[in-house]
Amino acid sequence: MTFDEYQKQALTTAVNTYDPLTAKTIWAMGVAGEAGEVVEKWKKIIAYKDGVVSAEDRDDLAKELGDVVWYIAVMAHDLGLSLEDVMQRNVEKLKSRQVRGVIKGKGDNR
Repeated sequence: MTFDEYQKQALTTAVNTYDPLTAKTIWAMGVAGEAGEVVEKWKKIIAYKDGVVSAEDRDDLAKELGDVVWYIAVMAHDLGLSLEDVMQRNVEKLKSRQVRGVIKGKGDNR
């Protein structure tokens, strides 16, 4: 499945009865909320399981990561962006930073 195929399928499950600004706000909050759930699950693995990831943990993390991707796909669509384009831009940005020796560092524009 390509990123754009995923995005198209994700959009079939998006309930969007909101005005454009509210929709984008909900999608952005969804990204943050689901990412928070990923972090919370990881925290519990570190704090209570000494970092040992069980099959159940891996499955739970996969579900939460999928939710993050869903919100990103839907928000990208609402912004007029294909998920494929978003991912390609990200890879190009990271490769450029790597070539220029600034893969580690601070700030968005390096």
